[in-house]
Amino acid sequence: MKGSIRIGRVRGLELRAHWSVPLIMLLFAYGLAKRTLPTYAPGMAPVVYAVAAVVGAVLLLVSLVVHEAAHALTARRAGIPVRDVTLWALGGMTRMDRPTTARAAFAVAVSGPLASLLLGGVALGGAAGVDAVLHWRIPVAVLGWLGGTNLLLGVFNLLPGAPLDGGRVLQAALWWRTGDRDRALQAAGRSGQVVGMVLAAVGWWTFVKGMSGGLWLMVIGLFVASTAAAERRWAQLVTALRGVRVAQAMTCPVVTGPDWLTVDRFLSEAAAQVGHSVLPLLDFEGRPSGVVRLRRLAAVPSGRREALRVREVATPLSQCTIAAPDELLTAVLERLGSGGGLPILVMDGGRLGGIVTTYDIDRLSKRRRRGPDGGAPSGGGVGRQGGDA
Repeated sequence: MKGSIRIGRVRGLELRAHWSVPLIMLLFAYGLAKRTLPTYAPGMAPVVYAVAAVVGAVLLLVSLVVHEAAHALTARRAGIPVRDVTLWALGGMTRMDRPTTARAAFAVAVSGPLASLLLGGVALGGAAGVDAVLHWRIPVAVLGWLGGTNLLLGVFNLLPGAPLDGGRVLQAALWWRTGDRDRALQAAGRSGQVVGMVLAAVGWWTFVKGMSGGLWLMVIGLFVASTAAAERRWAQLVTALRGVRVAQAMTCPVVTGPDWLTVDRFLSEAAAQVGHSVLPLLDFEGRPSGVVRLRRLAAVPSGRREALRVREVATPLSQCTIAAPDELLTAVLERLGSGGGLPILVMDGGRLGGIVTTYDIDRLSKRRRRGPDGGAPSGGGVGRQGGDA
Protein backbone atom coordinates (compact mmCIF):
# COMPACT_ATOMS: atom_id res chain seq x y z
CA MET A 1 0.00 0.00 0.00
CA LYS A 2 1.33 3.43 -0.91
CA GLY A 3 2.32 5.61 2.03
CA SER A 4 3.34 2.68 4.24
CA ILE A 5 6.69 1.98 5.86
CA ARG A 6 8.30 -1.17 7.22
CA ILE A 7 8.16 -1.33 11.02
CA GLY A 8 9.38 -4.86 11.74
CA ARG A 9 8.81 -8.58 11.27
CA VAL A 10 6.48 -11.03 13.00
CA ARG A 11 7.58 -14.68 12.68
CA GLY A 12 9.27 -13.90 9.39
CA LEU A 13 6.40 -11.76 8.05
CA GLU A 14 7.20 -8.22 6.99
CA LEU A 15 5.03 -5.79 8.97
CA ARG A 16 4.24 -2.38 7.48
CA ALA A 17 2.20 0.56 8.77
CA HIS A 18 0.36 3.19 6.77
CA TRP A 19 0.75 6.84 7.72
CA SER A 20 -2.87 6.79 8.94
CA VAL A 21 -2.06 4.35 11.78
CA PRO A 22 -0.56 6.93 14.20
CA LEU A 23 -3.51 9.21 13.50
CA ILE A 24 -6.15 6.62 14.30
CA MET A 25 -4.22 5.50 17.40
CA LEU A 26 -4.17 9.10 18.63
CA LEU A 27 -7.93 9.32 18.12
CA PHE A 28 -8.47 6.13 20.11
CA ALA A 29 -6.16 7.33 22.88
CA TYR A 30 -7.95 10.70 22.99
CA GLY A 31 -11.33 9.02 23.32
CA LEU A 32 -10.07 6.80 26.10
CA ALA A 33 -8.44 9.64 28.04
CA LYS A 34 -11.31 12.10 27.68
CA ARG A 35 -14.41 9.92 27.93
CA THR A 36 -14.07 6.21 28.69
CA LEU A 37 -11.55 6.26 31.56
CA PRO A 38 -12.90 9.33 33.42
CA THR A 39 -16.41 7.83 33.25
CA TYR A 40 -15.41 4.46 34.71
CA ALA A 41 -12.69 5.68 37.09
CA PRO A 42 -13.39 9.33 38.02
CA GLY A 43 -11.16 11.47 40.17
CA MET A 44 -7.78 10.47 38.75
CA ALA A 45 -5.06 12.88 37.65
CA PRO A 46 -5.10 13.75 33.90
CA VAL A 47 -1.63 12.24 33.45
CA VAL A 48 -2.95 8.88 34.68
CA TYR A 49 -5.70 8.92 32.07
CA ALA A 50 -3.21 9.93 29.36
CA VAL A 51 -0.71 7.16 30.12
CA ALA A 52 -3.44 4.52 30.42
CA ALA A 53 -4.98 5.69 27.14
CA VAL A 54 -1.66 5.37 25.30
CA VAL A 55 -1.22 1.86 26.73
CA GLY A 56 -4.72 0.94 25.60
CA ALA A 57 -4.13 2.27 22.07
CA VAL A 58 -0.86 0.32 21.81
CA LEU A 59 -2.57 -2.87 22.99
CA LEU A 60 -5.25 -2.36 20.35
CA LEU A 61 -2.54 -1.97 17.72
CA VAL A 62 -1.03 -5.25 18.92
CA SER A 63 -4.48 -6.84 18.62
CA LEU A 64 -4.71 -5.74 14.99
CA VAL A 65 -1.28 -7.27 14.34
CA VAL A 66 -2.46 -10.54 15.90
CA HIS A 67 -5.60 -10.49 13.73
CA GLU A 68 -3.62 -10.06 10.51
CA ALA A 69 -0.86 -12.44 11.62
CA ALA A 70 -3.52 -15.11 12.12
CA HIS A 71 -4.54 -14.70 8.47
CA ALA A 72 -0.93 -14.77 7.28
CA LEU A 73 0.24 -17.73 9.36
CA THR A 74 -2.84 -19.78 8.46
CA ALA A 75 -2.16 -19.03 4.80
CA ARG A 76 1.46 -20.14 5.18
CA ARG A 77 0.41 -23.40 6.79
CA ALA A 78 -1.86 -23.98 3.80
CA GLY A 79 1.06 -23.42 1.43
CA ILE A 80 -0.09 -19.97 0.25
CA PRO A 81 2.76 -17.47 -0.31
CA VAL A 82 2.37 -14.34 1.84
CA ARG A 83 4.14 -11.10 0.92
CA ASP A 84 3.51 -8.72 3.82
CA VAL A 85 1.04 -7.35 6.39
CA THR A 86 0.05 -3.68 6.34
CA LEU A 87 -1.83 -1.87 9.11
CA TRP A 88 -3.90 1.18 8.23
CA ALA A 89 -6.76 3.32 9.53
CA LEU A 90 -9.54 0.80 8.86
CA GLY A 91 -7.70 -2.24 10.19
CA GLY A 92 -5.17 -4.28 8.26
CA MET A 93 -4.42 -5.95 4.96
CA THR A 94 -2.48 -9.16 4.33
CA ARG A 95 -1.11 -9.51 0.82
CA MET A 96 -1.01 -13.12 -0.28
CA ASP A 97 -1.61 -15.30 -3.32
CA ARG A 98 -5.12 -16.56 -3.92
CA PRO A 99 -6.00 -19.80 -2.06
CA THR A 100 -6.12 -22.84 -4.32
CA THR A 101 -8.96 -24.62 -2.52
CA ALA A 102 -12.20 -23.57 -0.86
CA ARG A 103 -11.10 -25.24 2.37
CA ALA A 104 -7.90 -23.17 2.51
CA ALA A 105 -9.83 -20.00 1.68
CA PHE A 106 -12.26 -20.67 4.54
CA ALA A 107 -9.47 -21.37 7.05
CA VAL A 108 -7.59 -18.20 6.12
CA ALA A 109 -10.72 -16.03 6.23
CA VAL A 110 -12.07 -17.24 9.57
CA SER A 111 -8.71 -17.21 11.41
CA GLY A 112 -8.59 -13.42 11.84
CA PRO A 113 -12.04 -12.95 13.43
CA LEU A 114 -11.46 -15.98 15.67
CA ALA A 115 -8.20 -14.44 16.88
CA SER A 116 -9.99 -11.16 17.66
CA LEU A 117 -12.80 -12.95 19.50
CA LEU A 118 -10.24 -14.93 21.51
CA LEU A 119 -8.32 -11.77 22.41
CA GLY A 120 -11.57 -10.10 23.40
CA GLY A 121 -12.49 -12.95 25.72
CA VAL A 122 -9.01 -12.99 27.29
CA ALA A 123 -9.06 -9.22 27.87
CA LEU A 124 -12.53 -9.28 29.43
CA GLY A 125 -11.50 -12.22 31.62
CA GLY A 126 -8.40 -10.29 32.67
CA ALA A 127 -10.53 -7.27 33.52
CA ALA A 128 -12.82 -9.40 35.68
CA GLY A 129 -9.86 -10.98 37.45
CA VAL A 130 -8.12 -7.68 38.18
CA ASP A 131 -11.39 -6.21 39.44
CA ALA A 132 -12.05 -9.17 41.74
CA VAL A 133 -8.53 -9.43 43.16
CA LEU A 134 -6.91 -5.99 43.00
CA HIS A 135 -9.82 -3.57 42.46
CA TRP A 136 -7.63 -1.36 40.20
CA ARG A 137 -10.14 0.69 38.26
CA ILE A 138 -7.85 2.02 35.52
CA PRO A 139 -6.47 -1.40 34.41
CA VAL A 140 -10.00 -2.80 34.58
CA ALA A 141 -11.27 0.00 32.36
CA VAL A 142 -8.46 -0.41 29.81
CA LEU A 143 -8.81 -4.19 29.66
CA GLY A 144 -12.59 -3.95 29.45
CA TRP A 145 -12.38 -1.43 26.59
CA LEU A 146 -9.79 -3.58 24.81
CA GLY A 147 -11.89 -6.71 25.21
CA GLY A 148 -15.07 -5.06 23.99
CA THR A 149 -13.29 -3.51 21.01
CA ASN A 150 -11.80 -6.86 19.98
CA LEU A 151 -15.17 -8.59 20.28
CA LEU A 152 -16.72 -5.85 18.14
CA LEU A 153 -13.89 -6.19 15.62
CA GLY A 154 -14.36 -9.96 15.41
CA VAL A 155 -18.15 -9.79 15.01
CA PHE A 156 -17.99 -6.89 12.53
CA ASN A 157 -15.48 -8.73 10.34
CA LEU A 158 -17.81 -11.73 10.17
CA LEU A 159 -20.49 -9.72 8.34
CA PRO A 160 -21.19 -11.65 5.10
CA GLY A 161 -19.80 -9.30 2.49
CA ALA A 162 -16.47 -8.78 0.74
CA PRO A 163 -13.94 -7.37 1.53
CA LEU A 164 -14.73 -8.26 5.16
CA ASP A 165 -13.57 -11.63 6.44
CA GLY A 166 -17.19 -12.77 6.57
CA GLY A 167 -17.39 -12.09 2.84
CA ARG A 168 -14.36 -14.35 2.33
CA VAL A 169 -16.07 -17.02 4.41
CA LEU A 170 -19.19 -16.67 2.25
CA GLN A 171 -17.08 -16.86 -0.90
CA ALA A 172 -15.33 -20.02 0.33
CA ALA A 173 -18.68 -21.65 1.14
CA LEU A 174 -20.11 -20.80 -2.29
CA TRP A 175 -16.90 -21.91 -3.97
CA TRP A 176 -17.09 -25.26 -2.18
CA ARG A 177 -20.74 -25.68 -3.13
CA THR A 178 -20.56 -24.59 -6.78
CA GLY A 179 -16.94 -25.32 -7.66
CA ASP A 180 -16.60 -21.88 -9.31
CA ARG A 181 -14.30 -19.53 -7.39
CA ASP A 182 -14.84 -16.46 -9.56
CA ARG A 183 -18.64 -16.63 -9.51
CA ALA A 184 -18.45 -17.11 -5.75
CA LEU A 185 -16.39 -13.91 -5.59
CA GLN A 186 -19.05 -12.11 -7.60
CA ALA A 187 -21.72 -13.23 -5.14
CA ALA A 188 -19.60 -12.14 -2.17
CA GLY A 189 -19.05 -8.80 -3.89
CA ARG A 190 -22.80 -8.27 -4.34
CA SER A 191 -23.33 -9.12 -0.68
CA GLY A 192 -20.56 -6.68 0.28
CA GLN A 193 -22.23 -3.88 -1.67
CA VAL A 194 -25.48 -4.48 0.22
CA VAL A 195 -23.75 -4.72 3.60
CA GLY A 196 -21.73 -1.57 2.90
CA MET A 197 -24.73 0.51 1.90
CA VAL A 198 -26.69 -0.69 4.96
CA LEU A 199 -23.78 0.30 7.22
CA ALA A 200 -23.53 3.68 5.51
CA ALA A 201 -27.27 4.28 5.93
CA VAL A 202 -27.20 3.27 9.60
CA GLY A 203 -24.14 5.47 10.14
CA TRP A 204 -25.83 8.48 8.54
CA TRP A 205 -29.01 7.94 10.56
CA THR A 206 -27.11 7.74 13.86
CA PHE A 207 -25.03 10.79 12.92
CA VAL A 208 -28.19 12.79 12.22
CA LYS A 209 -29.49 11.67 15.61
CA GLY A 210 -26.47 13.30 17.23
CA MET A 211 -24.02 10.41 17.64
CA SER A 212 -20.68 11.39 16.13
CA GLY A 213 -19.58 7.75 15.82
CA GLY A 214 -22.17 7.36 13.07
CA LEU A 215 -19.97 9.38 10.72
CA TRP A 216 -17.17 6.87 11.16
CA LEU A 217 -19.58 3.98 10.51
CA MET A 218 -20.77 5.72 7.35
CA VAL A 219 -17.20 6.06 6.08
CA ILE A 220 -16.56 2.36 6.75
CA GLY A 221 -19.79 1.39 5.02
CA LEU A 222 -18.95 3.41 1.90
CA PHE A 223 -15.47 1.89 1.84
CA VAL A 224 -16.90 -1.63 2.09
CA ALA A 225 -19.43 -0.93 -0.69
CA SER A 226 -16.87 0.58 -3.07
CA THR A 227 -14.30 -2.16 -2.45
CA ALA A 228 -16.94 -4.86 -2.91
CA ALA A 229 -17.98 -3.28 -6.21
CA ALA A 230 -14.35 -3.31 -7.38
CA GLU A 231 -13.96 -6.97 -6.42
CA ARG A 232 -17.18 -7.82 -8.24
CA ARG A 233 -15.90 -6.12 -11.41
CA TRP A 234 -12.61 -7.97 -11.05
CA ALA A 235 -14.43 -11.31 -10.75
CA GLN A 236 -16.49 -10.52 -13.85
CA LEU A 237 -13.31 -9.68 -15.75
CA VAL A 238 -11.57 -12.91 -14.67
CA THR A 239 -14.64 -14.94 -15.65
CA ALA A 240 -14.71 -13.33 -19.09
CA LEU A 241 -10.99 -13.89 -19.67
CA ARG A 242 -10.84 -17.43 -18.31
CA GLY A 243 -8.53 -19.58 -20.46
CA VAL A 244 -7.21 -16.66 -22.52
CA ARG A 245 -3.47 -16.60 -23.23
CA VAL A 246 -1.45 -13.38 -23.27
CA ALA A 247 -0.79 -13.80 -27.00
CA GLN A 248 -4.53 -13.66 -27.67
CA ALA A 249 -4.86 -10.25 -26.01
CA MET A 250 -1.66 -8.48 -27.01
CA THR A 251 -1.25 -5.81 -29.65
CA CYS A 252 1.47 -6.42 -32.21
CA PRO A 253 3.55 -5.09 -33.79
CA VAL A 254 4.41 -2.69 -30.98
CA VAL A 255 5.01 1.03 -31.49
CA THR A 256 8.21 1.86 -29.59
CA GLY A 257 10.55 4.77 -29.01
CA PRO A 258 14.34 5.12 -28.67
CA ASP A 259 15.45 5.51 -25.06
CA TRP A 260 18.58 7.52 -25.88
CA LEU A 261 16.77 10.63 -27.15
CA THR A 262 16.46 13.71 -24.99
CA VAL A 263 13.02 14.54 -23.67
CA ASP A 264 12.48 17.46 -26.06
CA ARG A 265 13.51 15.42 -29.13
CA PHE A 266 11.38 12.47 -28.01
CA LEU A 267 8.30 14.67 -27.63
CA SER A 268 8.81 16.37 -31.00
CA GLU A 269 10.02 13.40 -33.04
CA ALA A 270 8.73 10.14 -31.54
CA ALA A 271 5.67 11.00 -29.49
CA ALA A 272 4.25 13.54 -31.94
CA GLN A 273 3.85 10.87 -34.63
CA VAL A 274 1.81 8.41 -32.53
CA GLY A 275 -1.42 8.75 -30.62
CA HIS A 276 -0.40 6.68 -27.61
CA SER A 277 -0.05 7.78 -24.01
CA VAL A 278 2.36 4.96 -23.11
CA LEU A 279 5.35 3.84 -25.18
CA PRO A 280 7.82 0.99 -24.61
CA LEU A 281 11.45 2.02 -25.09
CA LEU A 282 14.25 0.23 -26.93
CA ASP A 283 17.97 0.68 -26.44
CA PHE A 284 20.65 0.91 -29.18
CA GLU A 285 20.62 -2.87 -29.63
CA GLY A 286 16.85 -3.07 -30.01
CA ARG A 287 16.22 -4.56 -26.58
CA PRO A 288 13.38 -3.23 -24.41
CA SER A 289 14.62 -1.00 -21.60
CA GLY A 290 11.40 0.28 -20.01
CA VAL A 291 8.13 2.11 -20.48
CA VAL A 292 7.53 5.85 -20.60
CA ARG A 293 4.28 7.70 -19.98
CA LEU A 294 4.00 10.86 -22.02
CA ARG A 295 2.37 12.76 -19.19
CA ARG A 296 5.59 12.29 -17.20
CA LEU A 297 7.61 13.69 -20.08
CA ALA A 298 5.26 16.65 -20.37
CA ALA A 299 5.76 17.36 -16.66
CA VAL A 300 9.53 17.76 -17.09
CA PRO A 301 10.44 21.48 -16.83
CA SER A 302 11.27 22.97 -20.22
CA GLY A 303 14.73 24.00 -19.02
CA ARG A 304 15.72 20.37 -18.38
CA ARG A 305 14.29 18.75 -21.49
CA GLU A 306 17.35 19.34 -23.66
CA ALA A 307 19.74 17.58 -21.27
CA LEU A 308 17.55 14.84 -19.77
CA ARG A 309 17.38 11.49 -21.58
CA VAL A 310 13.98 9.89 -21.85
CA ARG A 311 15.23 6.66 -20.21
CA GLU A 312 15.93 8.67 -17.04
CA VAL A 313 12.22 9.53 -16.77
CA ALA A 314 10.89 6.12 -17.82
CA THR A 315 9.93 3.15 -15.67
CA PRO A 316 12.83 0.70 -16.02
CA LEU A 317 12.22 -2.79 -17.37
CA SER A 318 12.91 -4.32 -13.94
CA GLN A 319 9.80 -2.55 -12.58
CA CYS A 320 7.51 -3.36 -15.51
CA THR A 321 5.09 -6.27 -15.75
CA ILE A 322 6.63 -8.90 -18.02
CA ALA A 323 4.80 -11.90 -19.46
CA ALA A 324 5.39 -14.73 -21.91
CA PRO A 325 3.00 -15.19 -24.87
CA ASP A 326 1.70 -18.55 -23.61
CA GLU A 327 0.94 -17.44 -20.05
CA LEU A 328 -2.67 -17.24 -18.90
CA LEU A 329 -3.76 -13.61 -18.97
CA THR A 330 -5.65 -13.91 -15.68
CA ALA A 331 -2.51 -15.21 -13.92
CA VAL A 332 -0.56 -12.18 -15.15
CA LEU A 333 -3.31 -9.78 -14.07
CA GLU A 334 -3.34 -11.30 -10.57
CA ARG A 335 0.31 -10.40 -10.05
CA LEU A 336 -0.03 -6.79 -11.21
CA GLY A 337 -0.23 -5.59 -7.60
CA SER A 338 3.32 -6.72 -6.89
CA GLY A 339 4.67 -5.64 -10.27
CA GLY A 340 4.58 -2.50 -12.35
CA GLY A 341 0.93 -2.54 -13.36
CA LEU A 342 -0.27 -2.07 -16.90
CA PRO A 343 0.83 -2.17 -19.66
CA ILE A 344 2.11 -5.74 -19.86
CA LEU A 345 5.23 -6.20 -21.98
CA VAL A 346 5.16 -9.53 -23.81
CA MET A 347 8.68 -10.91 -24.19
CA ASP A 348 9.49 -13.60 -26.74
CA GLY A 349 13.08 -14.79 -26.93
CA GLY A 350 14.46 -11.64 -25.32
CA ARG A 351 12.63 -9.40 -27.78
CA LEU A 352 9.44 -7.38 -27.38
CA GLY A 353 6.75 -9.43 -29.08
CA GLY A 354 3.68 -7.48 -28.04
CA ILE A 355 2.00 -5.26 -25.47
CA VAL A 356 -1.23 -5.61 -23.46
CA THR A 357 -2.90 -2.37 -22.42
CA THR A 358 -6.11 -1.44 -20.64
CA TYR A 359 -7.78 -1.02 -24.01
CA ASP A 360 -6.74 -4.52 -25.13
CA ILE A 361 -8.18 -6.10 -21.97
CA ASP A 362 -11.45 -4.13 -22.16
CA ARG A 363 -11.88 -4.92 -25.85
CA LEU A 364 -11.29 -8.64 -25.39
CA SER A 365 -13.45 -8.99 -22.26
CA LYS A 366 -16.39 -7.20 -23.90
CA ARG A 367 -16.11 -9.40 -26.98
CA ARG A 368 -16.09 -12.60 -24.93
CA ARG A 369 -19.04 -11.47 -22.82
CA ARG A 370 -21.16 -11.16 -25.96
CA GLY A 371 -21.19 -14.93 -26.32
CA PRO A 372 -19.69 -17.66 -28.50
CA ASP A 373 -19.54 -15.44 -31.58
CA GLY A 374 -17.46 -12.94 -29.64
CA GLY A 375 -14.79 -15.39 -28.55
CA ALA A 376 -11.14 -14.57 -28.40
CA PRO A 377 -8.99 -14.90 -31.53
CA SER A 378 -6.43 -17.68 -31.73
CA GLY A 379 -3.44 -15.37 -32.10
CA GLY A 380 -2.23 -11.84 -31.62
CA GLY A 381 -4.03 -9.00 -33.29
CA VAL A 382 -3.51 -5.39 -34.20
CA GLY A 383 -5.22 -3.11 -31.73
CA ARG A 384 -4.94 0.28 -30.14
CA GLN A 385 -1.78 0.68 -28.07
CA GLY A 386 -2.05 3.15 -25.23
CA GLY A 387 -4.02 4.21 -22.22
CA ASP A 388 -2.91 4.29 -18.60
CA ALA A 389 -3.83 1.72 -16.00
